[in-house]
Amino acid sequence: MAVTAPTPKANYISVQISVNRRDVMLWLIRLVARSLETASRHFGKREPEHLETARRGEMEAYFHLRDLGYRIVAKNFRTPHNRGEIDLIGWDHGVLCFVEVKTQAQPGLVPPEMAVDTAKKLHILSVAKRYVRRLRGDRPPACRFDIVSVVLGDDDRKLIIRLYKGAFSWRTSRHGERDPYVSHDRKRWWRR
Repeated sequence: MAVTAPTPKANYISVQISVNRRDVMLWLIRLVARSLETASRHFGKREPEHLETARRGEMEAYFHLRDLGYRIVAKNFRTPHNRGEIDLIGWDHGVLCFVEVKTQAQPGLVPPEMAVDTAKKLHILSVAKRYVRRLRGDRPPACRFDIVSVVLGDDDRKLIIRLYKGAFSWRTSRHGERDPYVSHDRKRWWRR
């Protein structure tokens, strides 16, 4: 009785089946999460509309980042004695990413990512420093700060998600420093 090694075609088929199972599982998780969110909206305690919009945007951003290969390790991370919060923390090819999610219910004149101003960046940086200090090891990992912009629209078919990798860095402008994208000139344009 001789034992033969599996053929390469058999390995290829098993890989295809596992990829399809993964896709089916992600689809099923998405379906269950959206169904639970819809059911809680109709049967659960009502929370303000802007909080429901933010929660749905974070859920859509989470699934979008998972599809892109991020490994999410924390959600809505806060530290004591700090007002800031980081919406999602995940790993992207060996880089620790701190992700801020901004959501709009309908498309508007100003995109959602513009709501991340200098004060918000400083809060995110403060919380990120505390998170990195908690990690084991003698050297901190490479870090990146991303922004995910979500515009929900009327239904899921009109969903717009944009990812801005490296939207800002550890060296963002501090209080008293000038932001290069904002005019700090007190003179009016007609007096120049």
